[in-house]
Amino acid sequence: MNINATLTGELLILFALCIGLISYLLAKDKTDRPGLAALLGAVAGLMPPLGLIYLAFLLFKQPRHADGNS
Repeated sequence: MNINATLTGELLILFALCIGLISYLLAKDKTDRPGLAALLGAVAGLMPPLGLIYLAFLLFKQPRHADGNS
């Protein structure tokens, strides 16, 4: 079975977008800038192991406090 470069690139972009979306959903309650966290997640998702490590970091990050005190 041949896997061409186009299919590989499309799957990589799809994986990066999924990591970016999941990063945004995780970062909404845990950071002040969820958009930046999603962008970093999408960039990290271009290298799948790094993207998964970034998701694990966001998953185990403590939520920020609602009163503004960290």
